[in-house]
Amino acid sequence: MKISVLLFAALTTACVACNNNSGTTNQPDFLAKNIDSTVNPADDFFAYAEGAWLKNTPIPEEESSWGIGNLVQEEIYNRLRKINEDATIKSSKTGVEQKIGDFWYSGMDTLSLEKQGLQPLQANFAEISRIQSTKDLLAVAAGFHNKGIDVLFNDYVSQDDKNSEVYAYQMSQGGLGMPNRDYYFNTDARTEGVRKAYKIYLVQTFMQLGNDSLTAVKNTKGVYDLETRLAKSSRKLADLRDPYKNYNKMDVKALNTLSSNIDWVTYFKNINANKIDSVIVGQPEFYATLNHEVQSTSIEDWKNYLRFHVVQSSAPYLDKKTYSNYFTYRKSLSGAAVPRPRWKRVLDAEERAMGEALGQIFVKEYFNEDAKERYTELVENIRDAYKEKIRKLAWMSDSTKEKAINKLDKITKKVGYPDKWKDFSALTIDRGPFVLNMERANVWWHNYMMNKLGKPVDRDEWNMTPQTWNAYYNPSNNEIVLPAGIFAVPGVKDADLDDAFVYGYAGASTIGHEITHGFDDQGRQYDDKGNLHDWWAPSDATQFKERAQKIILQYNQFNPVDTLHINGDATQGENIADLGGVLLGLDAFKKTDTFKNGKTIGGLTPLQRYFLGYAYSWMFQIRKERLANQVMTDVHSPAKERVNGPVVNVPEFYEAFNVKPGSKMYRPDSLRVNIW
Repeated sequence: MKISVLLFAALTTACVACNNNSGTTNQPDFLAKNIDSTVNPADDFFAYAEGAWLKNTPIPEEESSWGIGNLVQEEIYNRLRKINEDATIKSSKTGVEQKIGDFWYSGMDTLSLEKQGLQPLQANFAEISRIQSTKDLLAVAAGFHNKGIDVLFNDYVSQDDKNSEVYAYQMSQGGLGMPNRDYYFNTDARTEGVRKAYKIYLVQTFMQLGNDSLTAVKNTKGVYDLETRLAKSSRKLADLRDPYKNYNKMDVKALNTLSSNIDWVTYFKNINANKIDSVIVGQPEFYATLNHEVQSTSIEDWKNYLRFHVVQSSAPYLDKKTYSNYFTYRKSLSGAAVPRPRWKRVLDAEERAMGEALGQIFVKEYFNEDAKERYTELVENIRDAYKEKIRKLAWMSDSTKEKAINKLDKITKKVGYPDKWKDFSALTIDRGPFVLNMERANVWWHNYMMNKLGKPVDRDEWNMTPQTWNAYYNPSNNEIVLPAGIFAVPGVKDADLDDAFVYGYAGASTIGHEITHGFDDQGRQYDDKGNLHDWWAPSDATQFKERAQKIILQYNQFNPVDTLHINGDATQGENIADLGGVLLGLDAFKKTDTFKNGKTIGGLTPLQRYFLGYAYSWMFQIRKERLANQVMTDVHSPAKERVNGPVVNVPEFYEAFNVKPGSKMYRPDSLRVNIW
């Protein structure tokens, strides 16, 4: 996927006037305006390309990061807010419009939220109080999974990696209150600070639930120790990248043998999962530990664990005190000083609850057909560039090349918005408690997911909404999905964007990046039909791994914050896709009249604007807390490294910015990564 530093918010006043290929502009060029001329691009391209913007644009106190995604998202937020406010006041609301208006009303009704407190959760707490046995524990956990409260473990329905024509029930590690296992064990000062904040949050929550201070501390220890034991059997980030090691298919009898203390047949019934005869277990060792814990951990500790997770999961949709406790803990991960405005948080919740319902209205009002045609054509230009690149590879055999090109030809492109929308008519939304609207939405999504079992795979489905500033490659469908929001530039009409910029901004960082995911360390292991299947000649696979090892070593050297280095192994797929995107976008751009004419815009050559356009897509700054969290939990490298990391492997970058031996960005030929 394209993005790593989410979520966004705030509008720039920068605009482009007459950015055409004649070289004339009425206002300062928006790319040139961001440049810090005191920095040599050959020493730090990111600081050069974005330096003026970085110096003049502080991170808002309610945000953990700030950049191009936020600037685009602010425009989207304002459009979605108008849609919601209009829906709220219309007297003749039906269908989607009614749900949007009532959802907005319930989320913005702060007076009712304060009066309600934790009262809307009482049904959940009552279920927990009635637990007396392991059987009861699993029954309540099943009900919580239906409501989107992820406890004990994670489960979901998606295509079978080895048979993309069918949906499979999948199980993975989970159940932790902190982002991943490393937060329970790393010893650096920043992680220890997160652990301290988390324990304080646990104590605060138990006191809010009626415990005295001594009991709250005791219950905190019970829950934290339980989560630590689960974390110990959870795999690290890099270990989750191997699709074969994380694919362990077994029948229900074998699952019962692996975890005999759990009645899986009853659990499946309770989550409305019918027609299950086999499951895919990602991390069997985790389920062996969970099996032990449901029997050996006291029922009281489990009940306290569930109570806490109900509150933590629901906190964004409750009263000010509950959210404040949650936010104070999250500050240790994000660095944001104050909460984001309520209206934006409500829109984020609505996006999760029924984003496609919003998208239906959004695209009618805001997405231009000319733009859709432009980026559809750009996909094909980059696909053609990739074919040529594959044919010219010296390290790959002809037989593997033929299969690679066949897979490339069969990549489906989805641009802008879906042709078929999800039907939310069965989802009940009213003006009652906000958290209950979210619970019902989560139940709708859970049932939607479980109803896929036993049915043909819907290859037309989108897993992002049109208004999203993001994109993805789905290996099981062998498709790239490019929502309308990803191509937006704040304050600028698409028609005013020159090709040099577009090929860098959209072509390289998004389209080329997502296509390359089909051939990164994970994606290359899926065939043209989307099945996990080894279609490579052994010698070609060895060559790929040797070349990928170079990018792992390159990124291992980056030290973005404190003593934390990027995990080159865990991030290799995104780093390969970044490099591939830059190379593919460049090859496609070289065929355009803009490149061939060589005319400057804003004093920049087409080649310079191409690389600056790519850098513009990662125009972000980030707080240290959020940066440390990203390095520990995210398979994407931070923004600076996503700019400087790929370009040092591209000869044309050296030409565009006069990078020579002795320059800090210079990388000798022997160390440059050359995969695609």
